[in-house]
Amino acid sequence: QVQLVESGGGLVQAGGSLRLSCGASGIIFRINAMGWYRQAPGKQRELVATITSGGNTNYADSVKGRFTISRDNAKNTVYLQMNSLKPEDTAVYYCNVDSRLGAASIPYWGQGTQVTVSS
Repeated sequence: QVQLVESGGGLVQAGGSLRLSCGASGIIFRINAMGWYRQAPGKQRELVATITSGGNTNYADSVKGRFTISRDNAKNTVYLQMNSLKPEDTAVYYCNVDSRLGAASIPYWGQGTQVTVSS
């Protein structure tokens, strides 16, 4: 049974920091990229940051310089360090794992963790 367990969300004042974690278990295929997406009320889900198994990272322009994604391949865990948080960062944050069976992509999603930034 595949499980993506997220933690670290919460309420923080603008300018504060939070660290999200997502541990994946039960995935039998090769894990390629891991990442974080977010969805604010009334908006579409958007990419926040991704990291490949080799450590290459990609960030949304809105979080560059403030957020840092990292991963522990041995633990199948991905982290998102969020600094200098802004009210517009308020959203449900979802962990994503892109696993591969040959050339086929098999994605998995976490249940989401709420991040609320007050002004």
